[in-house]
Amino acid sequence: MVNITTTVMAAAARLFIRGANSKLSIAPSSFGATLLKLSPSCSSRTKAQRRHAAHFTFQPDPVPTQYGSTQKMNLFQSITSALDNTLADDPTAVIFGEDVAFGGVFRCTVGLRDKYGKDRVFNTPLCEQGIVGFGIGVAAAGATAIAEIQFADYIFPAFDQIVNEAAKYRYRSGDLFDCGKLTIRAPWGCVGHGSLYHSQSPEAFFAHCPGIKIVIPRGPIQAKGLLLSCIADNNPCVFFEPKILYRAAGKLQVPVEPYTIPLSQAEIVQEGSDLTLVAWGTQLHVLKEVATMAQEKLGVSCEVIDLQTILPWDIETVCKVTQMHAYITNTITWKKKCHK
Repeated sequence: MVNITTTVMAAAARLFIRGANSKLSIAPSSFGATLLKLSPSCSSRTKAQRRHAAHFTFQPDPVPTQYGSTQKMNLFQSITSALDNTLADDPTAVIFGEDVAFGGVFRCTVGLRDKYGKDRVFNTPLCEQGIVGFGIGVAAAGATAIAEIQFADYIFPAFDQIVNEAAKYRYRSGDLFDCGKLTIRAPWGCVGHGSLYHSQSPEAFFAHCPGIKIVIPRGPIQAKGLLLSCIADNNPCVFFEPKILYRAAGKLQVPVEPYTIPLSQAEIVQEGSDLTLVAWGTQLHVLKEVATMAQEKLGVSCEVIDLQTILPWDIETVCKVTQMHAYITNTITWKKKCHK
């Protein structure tokens, strides 16, 4: 039996994607239901529509004043700044991964090997399982290990090391040993032309595993502060970096000196009274646009929350807000009521 509502919505979505010049026709289906169909004369999407199917507008944050002097940085430069601060302040800190010695694919480690030496910033073989396994050993020995997985899509060969080794290391030793000084960085999400192996957002695979922390920033200011918090935290952390924002975020005023943003603490980036929207990373900017549209076209006031830490997430803030509002939603179609 055909679900009429689903079919109509799907047809309307196709019409929206293909453009206003497309024509709709009503046609009887073989299932005895009436379906909306696009006419054969509908042209395919234009090049611009195909290219910008995931379009969004970056929403900049105010200049932070509480951390001292600032400098213009985009997101990848704020990552570099955080790593530079760490290497300067912690003589045990090492950075390693595929191609990090020359700066990495996205240039996040550019100049660090020249500044701190090949023993502290060095390349590894193409073996994600080995990269994380090595990082666990380095951290267990007491040093600060910062591992880079070149793309988040390739983190799966290291899944066993992260979930079964790093996350459980403290527990299985009865708190005698741990690898809490391990931080794993990985470029995350789509850029519009990365296809299946350079576009994934795998945080959900790790979000149900106690013993690790999962963090995703929305911009340059949050990226530096949250990364430094991950590096300082006494638990292994996976830090996903929205690669579409590396340069698309533009240059914002980011503090030069080290600073931290608390983990497991969501940020209410926009107040609202009717509906709560929760997101992280790139999607936060999408939901801010949605909130504006909802206010202008529907008169609905939306509260927007940046979760920031996916695990352990800030239950208190989110549920406190949703006790006053109708629903909590995000762009991964998760819906949940926090009320009893």
